[in-house]
Amino acid sequence: MASDAVFIHHTDSSGYKFDEEHPFDPLRLTLTIDLLKDVNALTEEQLTAPPSYSEDELLSLVHRTDYLAAVKKLSEEAHLDERSSLAQQFGLHTEDTPAFPGMHKAAMTIVSGSLAAAEAVMSGQVKHAFHLAGGLHHAFPDRASGFCVYNDAAVAIKHIRQTYHARVLYIDTDVHHGDGVQWVFYNDPDVCTYSIHETGKFLFPGTGYVHEKGADHGFGACFNVPLEPYTEDESWLESFNVTLRKVIAAFKPDVIISQHGCDAHAYDPLSHIHCSMHIYAEIPSIIQELAHTYTNGRWIALGGGGYDIFRVVPRAWSLVWLTMISHPIASRIAAGEDVELPDSWLNRWSLLSPYKLPAKWTDDQADIEPMPRRQEITEKNRHVQKIVIQDL
Repeated sequence: MASDAVFIHHTDSSGYKFDEEHPFDPLRLTLTIDLLKDVNALTEEQLTAPPSYSEDELLSLVHRTDYLAAVKKLSEEAHLDERSSLAQQFGLHTEDTPAFPGMHKAAMTIVSGSLAAAEAVMSGQVKHAFHLAGGLHHAFPDRASGFCVYNDAAVAIKHIRQTYHARVLYIDTDVHHGDGVQWVFYNDPDVCTYSIHETGKFLFPGTGYVHEKGADHGFGACFNVPLEPYTEDESWLESFNVTLRKVIAAFKPDVIISQHGCDAHAYDPLSHIHCSMHIYAEIPSIIQELAHTYTNGRWIALGGGGYDIFRVVPRAWSLVWLTMISHPIASRIAAGEDVELPDSWLNRWSLLSPYKLPAKWTDDQADIEPMPRRQEITEKNRHVQKIVIQDL
């Protein structure tokens, strides 16, 4: 197995937890790391903690000082009585993104991990880096949104631009539009944002249309591929391949940062896209290929959404790392082999899972009901593809 990759993780990331009923559950991190350990793809010694960055190094690159002060104040239990008015001002009063004690420290830890991943790749220490706790792509400079307090991806990109002056391609495969990252760099011609997601006509955040192309000098460096609800594997991958390959060939980045939200799966409770684990085996393989073709292998991967935390997230996120390190399991899956999940992992977590855990890395297609209107959905997605690439 290749070793030119680093796995960034800090245990404090698990403190990023809104409440017991909230769908954003940091148990996803534990499940994924545990699965990778059980297939001998990761050891405790390989878990690399990020260094201690200052708040200025981390957050002032993207977030406003008044917003940072509000998050810190709301993080302290002594100020819970002030939560209502202050939280409303900065987007931390909603059911999706409620303020919680300790959120500043936990969110800062996540930002530090993504910055460390970016630095490891850009400094030449490694070609690939994975920070699965990252990918909080909805946060804005002045407010929280969509489960996201600080925007770690935007901070990492800003660091790369300021320190290395590199051209960055940001690839977002979360089922929700990567709005926060897009708007931070909407005027920047040296940061290309690409997001493939369920159309905002039906899903949060309600943005990410094909006409959102950037502004001023950044016009033409923003690409959105909004897909129809109930899109399945074949159409999803066709849309991804056709558009992304055109975008990267035109933009010619120096480095790729990818966000691997895995909530386009048919099992995910928060969306309507109807894909299987097949796309989550293909996505990292395609991005790795493109990285070696266009960026001398420089690839930084982050986590993101994904709310079927037992059946989907551990397999999908593990496949990113397995691909990065050229693990035999990734090769066997790419060859079409049905590879079984380790019994040790299944036995350990089956009693906690609300659903029967899958026995294999890939899905049994018989378990996923095929959708009607498949041809109609495919044709609508092809129309979007044509619009996205018409000027490239």
